[in-house]
Amino acid sequence: MEFTVQELAALIGGQFASEADAGRKIHGVAAIADAGEGDVTFYGNVKYLAQLKASRATAALVPKDFAESIPAVAIQVESPSIAFAQLLQKFAPEPIRFTLGVHPTAVVGNQVTLGENVSVQPFSVIEDGAQIGANTVIGAHGYVGHGARIGADCHLSPRVTVGAHSLIGNRVIIHGGAVLGSDGFGFEFSKGRHVKIPQTGIVQIDDDVEIGANVTIDRARFGRTWIQAGTKIDNLVQIAHNVVVGQHCILCAQVGISGSTRLGDYVTLAGQVGTVGHIEIGDQAIVGAQSGVSKSIGAKEVWFGYPAMPMRESKEQLARIARLPKLIERVKKLEQLLGAMQKSLPPDSERLSG
Repeated sequence: MEFTVQELAALIGGQFASEADAGRKIHGVAAIADAGEGDVTFYGNVKYLAQLKASRATAALVPKDFAESIPAVAIQVESPSIAFAQLLQKFAPEPIRFTLGVHPTAVVGNQVTLGENVSVQPFSVIEDGAQIGANTVIGAHGYVGHGARIGADCHLSPRVTVGAHSLIGNRVIIHGGAVLGSDGFGFEFSKGRHVKIPQTGIVQIDDDVEIGANVTIDRARFGRTWIQAGTKIDNLVQIAHNVVVGQHCILCAQVGISGSTRLGDYVTLAGQVGTVGHIEIGDQAIVGAQSGVSKSIGAKEVWFGYPAMPMRESKEQLARIARLPKLIERVKKLEQLLGAMQKSLPPDSERLSG
């Protein structure tokens, strides 16, 4: 695939300054550091400005207010990252086409409903009473439990497990190894042993959710564990029973959410955030990486730390901790000075006699 600078700019609604550059050829996409002649790259973070000025790329997607001088043809767009994503699709290989129908090695139970153009890949198991919507792909070695319902235009990668009676909406993407609908971790201690509490609820995944590789989402103790529309979940996330995650949230890698916690809409939990159970995190709240959340967080608040606290307080605490070594040295010097002063004073008896 090859485009001129002018054709490429037209594809993404971009503008460039010099008509002399309109005919230059673009045949690939690359990161700033890797780009060479014929490549287009993108710039969206000031820390990469020096690399951009040294880049050998033919063209670069830049913000509309970009005013720096660079060797590449600067194509100004509203969002360089989103525009670059659009171009990636143009230069990417042809998408993989899955064979429609049920592979001979797959096992399909009784009273299963398959929509038009469904693809059930090798060695998958579809249990009794399951429903799968039109144009959905069930990857190799996939498992769809009894009575589970999966909507239209979904893509389940190989080795995805969807537990019994789970509900999955339309246009949901689930990456390899994810397990939806395993039992919640519920036990009561009685007479010297841990007694298992039945987990009788379901998992519900709404439209346009994406779930990363090896994510685990537990079925509810009763009712539902619910991931609402548009939320995106990174790899290796654990979501416990009866958790509710609002619309359009971002859960980064290795997040762990304890049971019955509720997240509002547009919440961001950065990598390795952990929460206790039975708390609420309000709409548009952000929690920084590796934070431990032990109490509820209000809407639009930004928290960080272990235990997590409002960002300003956390920064002040970290600054104080960073100053501790110097403070210790000052205390030592003061102790030495006081010790020397005490040695120079006469004994009490001498002062009294004087």
